[in-house]
Amino acid sequence: VKGGSPLPEHSHPHEQIVNIIKGEIELVVDNTQYRMGPGTVMVIPSGVKHSGRSITDCKIIDIFHPVREDYR
Repeated sequence: VKGGSPLPEHSHPHEQIVNIIKGEIELVVDNTQYRMGPGTVMVIPSGVKHSGRSITDCKIIDIFHPVREDYR
């Protein structure tokens, strides 16, 4: 993810696990702001609104449960 890239507010029916591998990102989850860097993990429950932006170039692993249909 390029530094400065926005993540517009959204939600989905899947639980999402966000794992930051490289870089820094700012996430807003359920109206609470978090700044995350390498080695941090965030679990976003299904249906919870979230948004954010990358502060620097980032490498992120997202895991969705159940698996999203568009990822199959």
